[in-house]
Amino acid sequence: MAAGAMHITGMITPVDTRPSGRRSVAGITPEFYFQKTIDNSRLVKVSDPQRKREIRMFSASVAALFLVVMFYAWQHFSSIEYGYKIEAQKSERERLVEVNRTLELEAASLRDPGRIDALARRMGLESPQPGQVIQLNSDDVGAPIIAQATPVAVIAAGQ
Repeated sequence: MAAGAMHITGMITPVDTRPSGRRSVAGITPEFYFQKTIDNSRLVKVSDPQRKREIRMFSASVAALFLVVMFYAWQHFSSIEYGYKIEAQKSERERLVEVNRTLELEAASLRDPGRIDALARRMGLESPQPGQVIQLNSDDVGAPIIAQATPVAVIAAGQ
């Protein structure tokens, strides 16, 4: 056979091809299947501007929808993250308020005049004599104070 000739493929099979259901004279109708090779390499696809425009519009709308969904998801997850941060800061604030309360109680106990007097007596200090204590008015706090020279009493070490 020459190149480009038709090839016979298939087998003879008994098939009833008539609508009436009657068989042919021999009872078998031979069917042959021929394979024809078609060369489409020289075909050129014609571009359709309408179809290109439709594809561009569809792609642009899918991209816009994607951006909207991503923006929504970003906002949603950011709000969840900020919620966690706010709760963490609230618990940190509560912890710091409790620490502040503890420190204020400790400072109040350290400023107790009875405690200070007991510590001073253990160190050998005595109560101040009249005239040794200078009272500051609350109005004088922050006002400039003029330095004054007071006589110094010298106590000998050996006496």
